[in-house]
Amino acid sequence: MSIKSRVLAAAATVTLVGAGSAAATGAAQAATHECGVRCISVFSSELGTYEQPNFVEAVLDGGRASVGQPVGLKRANKFDSSQDIQPIAGSVSQFYALGLASAEANRRYGGLMAVQQRYAPFNLATALCVGLARVAYQNEGLTLQPCDAPTTVWIINAYPSTPLGYFPIINATTTDFDRPFAMHLPRNELVTGRPLQMQARRLQFLTGTKSLPARQLWGAWTGELN
Repeated sequence: MSIKSRVLAAAATVTLVGAGSAAATGAAQAATHECGVRCISVFSSELGTYEQPNFVEAVLDGGRASVGQPVGLKRANKFDSSQDIQPIAGSVSQFYALGLASAEANRRYGGLMAVQQRYAPFNLATALCVGLARVAYQNEGLTLQPCDAPTTVWIINAYPSTPLGYFPIINATTTDFDRPFAMHLPRNELVTGRPLQMQARRLQFLTGTKSLPARQLWGAWTGELN
């Protein structure tokens, strides 16, 4: 089986950092019945937990499958197909072999797990993945992009997960390996009651530590919302 085939085949069985703890406790999941265990749900540790995620990653503004569609958080809803995201998993070095990660990222993170998040409403896979429109920069909004774009690869275990199983999610196009660009929840997210777009921002280590704020720590698991 080719590297590409192996990476694609992993989509149905991938377990993200911390995912096992949610599955073991029977916690509520967030995806439609049609997508079921083929889907993952990413949530912010600022707004939820593995027991109660509250808000999960979704395609915003009607959930249209089009390039540039904004991606943010919406209240978890098993009937909302805009929350159906399938993982395509592999090592950074496998994505590098496919031309989807830079040589610099491969040198730094080659042996680590990475994932693409493919939009698949009602389990109908599209050719679009959660990513960035260009090489990561500060405050760039997350959008749907073609899955063959390097900006759609995310590194999920570059740093140890927290005791509760939360972890940062780093974009593979980052060029700053001391403070890499990672998935970030904007401060005004959900304040107005309307979901807002998630962003890429440099990791913001708390003063004198390697700890990260809750807005840059995430959880994920598989399955349908109970």
